[in-house]
Amino acid sequence: MHITPLSGSRTEIGEAHGRAHAELITHSLEVYDRLFQDFVGLDWASARQTAGRFLPMIERGFPAILEEMDGIARGAGLDFEDILTLNCRSEISLTQASGGCSAFALNRNGTQWLAQNWDWRTDQLHNVVALEISGHDAPALISIGEAGMVAKIGMNERGIGVCLNAIRSRTCGEGLPIHVALRKILESADMDSTVAVASHDRVCSPAHFLIGSADGQAAGLEVHPGEPGQLAPEAGTVTHTNHLYARTANCQVEDFPRPDSRQRLARLDNLLRERLPAEGEIGESELFEILSDHHGEPLSICRHFNPDQPPEERMETLFSVVMNLTQRRLTLRHGKPCESDESLTVQFGADLGAASTLAP
Repeated sequence: MHITPLSGSRTEIGEAHGRAHAELITHSLEVYDRLFQDFVGLDWASARQTAGRFLPMIERGFPAILEEMDGIARGAGLDFEDILTLNCRSEISLTQASGGCSAFALNRNGTQWLAQNWDWRTDQLHNVVALEISGHDAPALISIGEAGMVAKIGMNERGIGVCLNAIRSRTCGEGLPIHVALRKILESADMDSTVAVASHDRVCSPAHFLIGSADGQAAGLEVHPGEPGQLAPEAGTVTHTNHLYARTANCQVEDFPRPDSRQRLARLDNLLRERLPAEGEIGESELFEILSDHHGEPLSICRHFNPDQPPEERMETLFSVVMNLTQRRLTLRHGKPCESDESLTVQFGADLGAASTLAP
């Protein structure tokens, strides 16, 4: 995998994104067309109509991103409504389909880390892209996600990072769609601005955003249309899978987690406590080992395709990310971390430019 550099105005960034990944974006639309039909009984035309209800919310909370979505559509030769629908896919489908994903924040020896596996449908594996976005009105950022979407998991040049855990819930109210909110977080200059996306703008459907900063701060935000639940670090760590457990969130929102979510969370807590020394150096390799764990498989942290599961529950790890926010370095393994034989590393340097390397 390589990184796609995008720069300029919102429109220019969008058009370059659309041109560079037109084929993958079209494939993503096909994947979600099938998913919407399978999970919520909507064909693509109906899903486009559903996505329209989120347009006023984006116009209120983040109008500039609509210019970029329009640019993506033009660059890819698609309609704006197609790109809007793709970026609202969580709000349309996660009432019935929940992703996997295991994420953690770790502060050790003065270094702030964020890391996660992103687990989703196998047919999205080759539609994953790495984007380096340098706009005129926001910090430069790296986003790892699905082609045609404005953001997912990543960090910016200020050392702000974010991870994502899906939450299955029937709640959907007023606020920014999840992936639009993630992009606004990635354009934040500091932790206060990051938290404000969740507490002021709000997020229209539940998810967990794990945020961190280069100066050693981290928090879990269980977002939804109300005041988000917040999880503070314990012994320098915050961990999360796919259920709500902040008291202020789960008393407001009902979720329907997969049965393995709590098991994976307990395993993640144990691994961080038992495998990582309190003193001494920790690097990306040690954190990727944790993300490669198969305890309890097939319902493990590193997930492999399991044909014995119901179709709506079949998913596998599609990529893994480890971020050293202190050094503003992100390392990506595309595919399962236990199988990847190469990684992509992107680092913002002293000149605030990003340099990338591909290593075995």
